[in-house]
Parts: sequence; structure tokens; C-alpha cells
Amino acid sequence: MKKILSFLGGHFDFKFYKINWVNLFVFLLIIPACKFLPESAAYENSWFENIQLIVLFVGMYLALSTKFNKTFFKFVALVIGILLIRETNCLRTIFFCVPNQPNTFYTWKEIKYGWLFHPLYGCYMAWTGVYFLWKKLYIELWNYLKNVKFPFWNCLFLLIAIIFAWAGEEVFHNMMFEESSELLVYTALSSLIYLYSRKPEFN
Repeated sequence: MKKILSFLGGHFDFKFYKINWVNLFVFLLIIPACKFLPESAAYENSWFENIQLIVLFVGMYLALSTKFNKTFFKFVALVIGILLIRETNCLRTIFFCVPNQPNTFYTWKEIKYGWLFHPLYGCYMAWTGVYFLWKKLYIELWNYLKNVKFPFWNCLFLLIAIIFAWAGEEVFHNMMFEESSELLVYTALSSLIYLYSRKPEFN
């Protein structure tokens, strides 16, 4: 037990930073959201989905305006771009809605030049990987893992959110549970970016 405590103390920062109140608030909203909000609140282009996109844009802004390690955080911004494109299905759920049919969208086969979207998305993801290798950011990532403590509460919220989002989709098949958990994923991720891009103790 002493060895476990020693390991945790050496690798985690247990301070509850102010940004974690946002994560706690979203976490506590998950069950009430599932109980009281209609399923339509979790549809594509709903206000709930739009909040997710706003949180991701905030995370991208934090990454691009970092005070530290600008090259590494440009890569982080590229990763958030992947998440933004995924959330909108390569923009299909924004621009290609079927009129008068809620949460229904034209397929790529029904969209002119739709076959181009997935290859372009693939190229963007490939470029993100190339950028990571080209700039030797694996060295920076290893330095973070080796030398910088992890904010325990942020990591815990992120882990819980990922498990909840998976369970909402694969186990419970509950759209609101999945989407509210995804919102927690994005707030936890953005709060991690905030700490690592703003706090000297995480650099």
C-alpha cells in the first residue's frame, strides 16, 4: 500500500483546481439530464450538441494561445480539429439535413461530391500524424509523461467520462447518457489543456 501511495504521490497532483468545478458541474448534470430532458435534446444540431462544439472550440483556442510549448499545442489543436469534424460527421450533420425530418441527414451517396469528404478527413488525420512525427513531438510527450505530474481530478473526470460515453452507446443505448458523457469528455479535455497551457507547474 505504501508503494502504491508513493507512486500516486510521485505521479499525480491532487490539488482540486478551480477549472474542475466545471467538470464537477457537468458530471452532476448527467443523471438529471437523462431523467428530465427529452431524447430530442441530444439530437444532432441540438443545443446540447452545440454546447459540445463550443467546448471543443474553447479547447482549440486554449491550445493555440498557449504560453508554453507552442509547437506541441498546435498538434493538440489539430487533434481537436479531428474531434470537431467527427462531431459534425465531416459537416454532414450541419449542411445536409433532410427537410422536415428531425435528426435525419442525407447519406454521402446522396450528396454531390460526397465521396470526397471521407478521403479528405483521412488526409487531415494523416497530416496530424505526420506533424507529430515531423516535429518530433513524441519527445515532448515523453517529457510530459516523465517529468510533469498529472492533475488527478482532471484525469479522473476524463476517465469516467470516456467509460460513461462508451456505456451510453454500447450498453445502455441511451442517446442522452452518451451525449452528456461526451460533454464531460470535452470539458475534462479542455480543462487539461487549460492547465498544461497556462500553469507553469505543468511545464
